[in-house]
Amino acid sequence: MAEPASTNPAHAHFESFLQAQLCQDVLSSFQGLCEALGLEPGGGLPQYHKIKAQLNYWSAKSLWAKLDKRAGQPVYQQGRACPDTKCLVVGAGPCGLRAAVELALLGARVVLVEKRTKFSRHNVLHLWPFTIHDLRALGAKKFYGRFCTGTLDHISIRQLQLLLLKVVLLLGVEIHWGVTFTGLQPPPKKGSGWRAQLQPSPPAQLANYEFDVLISAAGGKFVPEGFTVREMRGKLAIGITVNFVNGRTVEETQVPEISGVARIYNQSFFQSLLKATGIDLENIVYYKDDTHYFVMTAKKQCLLRLGVLRQDWPEIDRLLGSANVVPEALQRFVRAAADFATHGKLGKLEFARDAHGRPDISAFDFTSMMRAESAARVQEKHGARLLLGLVGDCLVEPFWPLGTGVARGFLAAFDAAWMVKRWAEGAGPLEVLAERESLYQLLSQTSPENMHRNVAQYGLDPATRYPTLNLRAVTPNQVRDLYDVVAKEPVRRNSDKTDAGKLAAGSAGTQEELLRWCQEQTAGYPGVHVTDLSSSWADGRALCALVHRLRPSLLEPSDLQGLGALEATAWALKMAEHELGITPVVSAKAVVAGSDPLGLIAYLSHFHSTFKNVPHNPGPASQGFPGSSSAVLFLGKLQRTLQRTRAQENGEDTGGKKPRLEAGAGDLCALCGEQLYILERLCADGRFFHRNCFRCHTCEATLRPGDYGQHPGDGYFYCFQHLPQPGHKEDGPDPGSKSQDLPTPDENSMPSGPSTSVIPQEGTSPVPNPRQPTRRLIRLSSPERQRLSSLKLTPDPDLEPPPKPPRSCSALARQALEGSFVGWGIPVQSPQVVVAMEEEQEQSPPSSEEEEEEEAEETMALDSDTQEALLTFAKNSGTMSKYPTWRRTLLRHAREEEMKRFCKAQAVQRRLHEIETAVGELEAEGRKVELALRSQSTSPEQQKAQWLEQLLQLVRKKNSLLAEEAELMLTVKLLSLEEQQCEVDQELRGYLNQEETVKTPADRQAEEQLLKKLLDVVKQRDEIIRFQEERRLSELASRPGAQG
Repeated sequence: MAEPASTNPAHAHFESFLQAQLCQDVLSSFQGLCEALGLEPGGGLPQYHKIKAQLNYWSAKSLWAKLDKRAGQPVYQQGRACPDTKCLVVGAGPCGLRAAVELALLGARVVLVEKRTKFSRHNVLHLWPFTIHDLRALGAKKFYGRFCTGTLDHISIRQLQLLLLKVVLLLGVEIHWGVTFTGLQPPPKKGSGWRAQLQPSPPAQLANYEFDVLISAAGGKFVPEGFTVREMRGKLAIGITVNFVNGRTVEETQVPEISGVARIYNQSFFQSLLKATGIDLENIVYYKDDTHYFVMTAKKQCLLRLGVLRQDWPEIDRLLGSANVVPEALQRFVRAAADFATHGKLGKLEFARDAHGRPDISAFDFTSMMRAESAARVQEKHGARLLLGLVGDCLVEPFWPLGTGVARGFLAAFDAAWMVKRWAEGAGPLEVLAERESLYQLLSQTSPENMHRNVAQYGLDPATRYPTLNLRAVTPNQVRDLYDVVAKEPVRRNSDKTDAGKLAAGSAGTQEELLRWCQEQTAGYPGVHVTDLSSSWADGRALCALVHRLRPSLLEPSDLQGLGALEATAWALKMAEHELGITPVVSAKAVVAGSDPLGLIAYLSHFHSTFKNVPHNPGPASQGFPGSSSAVLFLGKLQRTLQRTRAQENGEDTGGKKPRLEAGAGDLCALCGEQLYILERLCADGRFFHRNCFRCHTCEATLRPGDYGQHPGDGYFYCFQHLPQPGHKEDGPDPGSKSQDLPTPDENSMPSGPSTSVIPQEGTSPVPNPRQPTRRLIRLSSPERQRLSSLKLTPDPDLEPPPKPPRSCSALARQALEGSFVGWGIPVQSPQVVVAMEEEQEQSPPSSEEEEEEEAEETMALDSDTQEALLTFAKNSGTMSKYPTWRRTLLRHAREEEMKRFCKAQAVQRRLHEIETAVGELEAEGRKVELALRSQSTSPEQQKAQWLEQLLQLVRKKNSLLAEEAELMLTVKLLSLEEQQCEVDQELRGYLNQEETVKTPADRQAEEQLLKKLLDVVKQRDEIIRFQEERRLSELASRPGAQG
């Protein structure tokens, strides 16, 4: 097609508009375009159609084709779905702009106000597959040519805002810059509408703008009045972001990104970082975009030790305030961390500059995250109704390591626009609110795995995005308090009070219910008569009877003959912990002496809450119930097995270890010697500790179930990373060193880096693992040399090419890939099928680079077998660069899998921190209640009963949290084992690829040890997976109607 005439000023303005990379340039070029076309900006969809009609040359047509395809979806009704709806959008962040796009496509009049005057945030956002497809469908590649090219799945906030800004301007959204929304101005009289309170004084047109929909996307710091926000607290979490200048040199392009690596499953990387630099991190991410972007979570003590923070303040705002942060030390800190993570290959790191011209580096707190209780409200005054909706951070503050912010923000924008459409259709306010809250319930559960797979079908209709959709999950009656008629008393729900009353009434007989249940479980055992929750348990027989009832196979009642009260009680406590998953909170001596009746009641309540729903079979000859399937029990058994295995390897005696029976073991912490209250007690190796005291002896990290071991030599507890091995002495620097120097790591101190895809990035070679044996010359036998010499990697030109297989035929693809290289244990097959697949792409090129990438993304879906074959092919043949489409597809899938694992680990870690905080709060509350019970001997019996019920409720809550913690630790264990298996497999492969004739005895011994370690790791993984599957099947079988 002929080039457009260069004399047409509109074409030049349009091209400048497409290519503009600064906010002011976008606005000025668009203003020039409108003037050249005789249009006024902000004219809604009619403006878009006028621009399209006057710009019909090739460069513009490709963009119009994309926007028309989106606007032509039936849900928008050709832009007439909301013709009389007036909307005000607050905030020009990515989510506010995305919501404005949808509202404009619906035909609403949209006015957007933004307090800033430019876009300056370099921080990089991770994009889910659907967000990549969504942005491409809006013409992202036309506005930003490097958008998600190759394997990239991220974009800087600034670039995302720029491309969405261009879309909203074309769609006729009216934008006002430097204007801050401060509140709502209700209609003063009947017949008038809702307005906004804005600062500084806005132009008259904006000040008098009356709207019936307000969409707030102003960030987490601003939530409109009327919305309730809930705080989700975890442990102190300090994040650091930094942007370095990207010079786009060849060396920089060859440095692989880090989609995310977390201490929770790759402790060795962070230990190497600590030894080399003194920097102690929880995780780190590196993205290469307009800048080199790093984000990491640092430990407070490390920041204090290295002089980044001047003083340790309890108030977070003061701790991370500018007066307490040393900029130079912070810059040294992030430079050293970035150098180490990238092996120093980025060269001299120069800081990018923020909006104020300062180095773009920031330390922030994400200990607490805010979440709105509701996503929408309706206010009415003088007959004028206003629909308010939240999107973006003011709806749910994202947890940055999960990379969910922009994806869930876009989903919320779609849901909010759907709500506006329903509003415009005339649906009742309560019906609209109920539907919106039903969708809001799904938001926090969404992930790329549980949404519709076909991202091309995603649209405004929620049914196109959510597989399990129930728009009636919330009823109109449940959202009455979200409909606020200003002239009347707001409707308030009394459900909380009612529920609280029911809870109090239901818990009034908890102690009596516990006693009755214990009597039922111990009935029929000779010599056992339970009449109370104290003295009846002193001889140990009642406790043994309770354990036997739940696990008859452990011993016969006759075996108790000759056992004293202390021995019988100790045996029952031990068996309950080892076989039922009931962790003791009281010592055997305290039970026998009757010195801790509150502790005994709390202990028995754990039995009751765990087994109360198990059917009771009278008589001691009962077959009993299966052992508890709790993760607490499984982790305990797994830990004891590992402990015995280590002891046997060290030649230690492991037989007949009796439980500890120290006096006062349940009253005082075995480490600090301070008083232990019931809710504070944590039992390990028969001793009791404060949770805050039970830490790794080396790194002082909190020890959690299944993640620690006890050294038999010194008796201390360690995390597995620091558990001393036989004959091994820690030689790393003291983490508590006062040195503030941050050395730049040299080649000798470089680790292999975080575990990433086995497929190297473009133009790079894989970095060897330091533990991997040195590469040796592989001597091939004569038959192997003959087979290699006859290997053909290109098709014979004289031969007719084979028929082209369909791209979706994964079986053929796998067969072809497995046969693409001979000599490494892969079956001999012709490589022509793969070559033909590449030729098919070359012979039928897509119409554009963007369409080629979209086609590859949508058609090259891999099943696990094909992906494994691709990995094997890539590792062994080294010819993956000859097949760029397969390479790009595999790299993208590998990065996605890496990101999934990182996100999973960070979600687990965040929840573990929240549980630790919640348990601490329960312990503090439990101390107060227990002190009241023990000290107020003259209090009325009714008051004591209430305190006791309150204490038992706290115990149940804590046990529930600890059970959830154990479930999460199983996930941690699996992630850690996956990482170990990957490392051992790579190391073992180096030995297996050696010729037997050149292996030394040391090589063979190392290979045997690695093989044994690999088998042990695989066995542990299988045990966890089998346990989870058995429990899942058991839960399915126990559901009502499962027998049918």
